[in-house]
Amino acid sequence: MHTVEQKGGGFGRRRFLQALSAAGVAGATVPAALAANAKAADPWKEAQAIIDRFKKPLKFRDQDFVVTAFGAATCEVKPVTAWTSFTESDTLQTPVAGSHDCYPAIAAAIAACHKAGGGRVVIPAGNWLCAGPIVLLSNVNVHLKAGAHVYFSNNPADYAKYGAYDCGKNGKLSITRWEGNDLLNYSSMVYAHGQDNIALTGEDWTSILDGQAGVAFDGDPDCWWSWKGREKPNWAGDIAAGAGNYVKHTKGKTEVHVNPVNPTSLREIAPHLSEAEALFIQGPNDKWRTDSYFLRSLAEARVPVEKRIFGVGHYLRPHMVQFISCTNVLFEGYQTTNTPFWQHNPVNCHNMHVKRIYANSMGPNSDGFDPESCTNVLIEDCHFNTGDDCIAIDSGKGPDIQFGPAKNIVIQNCKMQSGHGALTLGSIMSGGIENIYAQNLVFENSYWKTDPLNIAIRLKTNMSRGGYLRNMHVRNVHIPNGIRTTPAFYSTLPGSLIPTKSVATSAGGIITIDCGYDPINDNVRIRPPSVSHVRISNVTCANVETKAGSYSCYQAIVILGPVASDYNGPGKPVVLPVSDIEVSDCDLGTPVNADKPLYLYNVKGLKLKNVKIAGKAVTQSFSA
Repeated sequence: MHTVEQKGGGFGRRRFLQALSAAGVAGATVPAALAANAKAADPWKEAQAIIDRFKKPLKFRDQDFVVTAFGAATCEVKPVTAWTSFTESDTLQTPVAGSHDCYPAIAAAIAACHKAGGGRVVIPAGNWLCAGPIVLLSNVNVHLKAGAHVYFSNNPADYAKYGAYDCGKNGKLSITRWEGNDLLNYSSMVYAHGQDNIALTGEDWTSILDGQAGVAFDGDPDCWWSWKGREKPNWAGDIAAGAGNYVKHTKGKTEVHVNPVNPTSLREIAPHLSEAEALFIQGPNDKWRTDSYFLRSLAEARVPVEKRIFGVGHYLRPHMVQFISCTNVLFEGYQTTNTPFWQHNPVNCHNMHVKRIYANSMGPNSDGFDPESCTNVLIEDCHFNTGDDCIAIDSGKGPDIQFGPAKNIVIQNCKMQSGHGALTLGSIMSGGIENIYAQNLVFENSYWKTDPLNIAIRLKTNMSRGGYLRNMHVRNVHIPNGIRTTPAFYSTLPGSLIPTKSVATSAGGIITIDCGYDPINDNVRIRPPSVSHVRISNVTCANVETKAGSYSCYQAIVILGPVASDYNGPGKPVVLPVSDIEVSDCDLGTPVNADKPLYLYNVKGLKLKNVKIAGKAVTQSFSA
């Protein structure tokens, strides 16, 4: 274990920073009475109460609105060589040029269904081109029959045509959220905002929503995934080895290159800032002018969402499915694939049932299901094979925490294959996460030889994202093919108490709590996170036969508590250790790092009870 006495850091005492810091930690405050109540109750009775909410299914009028009655027609498809992940390509199918666009027919069917008081909008078996978003309205169930394959256009302009906000040359855009921050941007391919009693369903996993993210744009070698701007594969990092090829991009047309349309000073769009305040948010170089960091900067500067205009001329990829501020929601029985960005991102949705979906996209940032600031959620009987986290529970980033915490979420009877984390919390968790229950899961990791699951149970946050996690319960997890057995690291800040690339928080730990997640990519670090009251039991992780021997992981448990030296806000912060963590009745197999199977930093009260590591049972308490 790593033991270091923490020392506080500071960055002036300007009133502006104090206000930012106060706002950032407000959502993270955990009243003692609430924490005590969380401990006193039977957690699995609370989980069952959430499950019981969904015994009564959503009801829709018994009327079908078949899209062909509104002018939809199937299309012919042709073979095309396309990317299926960042490093692999294959022959896929894509609609032939000049195919009939079903967007108007689907939109008309949804409008008619909604006007009639609801019902089911049916997409029959066949191949369908949709050159625009499917936008759900209240009391509508959009249903894909078995064999229905919806090919969404891979022309970005098609998602800047129909939004509610006319932003001139940037297009007609939609209110969306991108990595936890609000903005006006391209619509997601399936979208809803402020609706009630809605469903997206299919008959089975041949009911497919296809984002065509690896298919080259018309007349352009780039594709949706090019906008990530990722360089050549990093074999020691978090990208699985392929044939040596990878998705290329055009320099300057990505989320990570400086976009010349973004202002040269944040004060141009946020004149309420002083020069010093603007410089603090911008950081020491012009990286803040890249689209992904420009959005973060606008959020930190409290620029209102109507002025956070992206869309055409920018390179923030849309989600496949994003519902915002909806209630009584059902996702059931279909497959998503080749998605530009996250596969599902419901935001501020309540009473949401997720059942029998197959989230199957291996591209950059292809998270499977990311509920953000959602409450009363049941995710069950789903299958995940992803290019990023399988499930990631979020709650907004930085100041954008108006929707509150993610809470009262049950995940059960699911199966995970490849991904960065099978069950992940954060890193976008500024609003807090609480009352999370996960049980009866199989992290199968079938592709362990070529694209292994990086981490089984993962929490990630840092001094910028902040937030809190409390009252998390996990039981009955089977990992038959181990997880990744080679480590991956993040760089730390200059002068950090943690030596750079010394802690395997990016890959290799079965249970990983990372409160120093990727700190070099955040300029404003003023929100110390809090993690407490986590219970994990009955996790079994088998060894696999690698060239180096029989191993289950690189390390069994990695806990990197908050790193005080990462803080750059006013004064000396209160930096709490990760506390009240209990792991019991587990067999974590044989770690590669046999000399240091546990890594602990800024941890208080980690209890291991009958936890087997390399065949030896451990019952002991740790602090570091």
